[in-house]
Amino acid sequence: MEDFEYFLNKAAAFHGGTCVGLALGTRITVAALRYLGLDPYENNKKKIIVYAEIDRCMTDAVQAVTGCSLGKRSLKHADYGRFAATFVNLETGRAVRGTVGKVFSSQDKDNTIREIAATPDEDLVTLQPVRVDIPENDLPGTPRETAVCAACGERVADGRHVVRDGVTLCKACADGAYYTVVEKEG
Repeated sequence: MEDFEYFLNKAAAFHGGTCVGLALGTRITVAALRYLGLDPYENNKKKIIVYAEIDRCMTDAVQAVTGCSLGKRSLKHADYGRFAATFVNLETGRAVRGTVGKVFSSQDKDNTIREIAATPDEDLVTLQPVRVDIPENDLPGTPRETAVCAACGERVADGRHVVRDGVTLCKACADGAYYTVVEKEG
């Protein structure tokens, strides 16, 4: 319980409050780090890469506890919409995917968080050993490959470009962007 409170408080300070998703993400993260032989009290951000499968509160817990982030290229978002994360120890190559198998019936946030705190790891967190083959372009550090889009002229890092009919393009120019450029506002 002491560990949980410490890491939940750390996650809450980062997240801006406490919620059930943050509490569950905290438990998954601490359990996964220990499974991989890493001390959650230590700075592990250079030792692991984490693939978060959801872009919700759980991911803030992962980031706060591990120190991993998108900007450091040690936190990856695999947009599956599932409450799960995979932790890869870069030093050993071992990886584990963590999920929560227990459903909580209480509608009261504080009661649910107390129940999460009191539930033993083996009854709360499901840890599944997995293998993750991390492409060279996904590793932290400076980009190993860059290109320039022939259509928009923007730089594309980390091998994220597309070559169509011998022409190098960014994904937005090749497949369409998530945004639409407007000529002039106001």
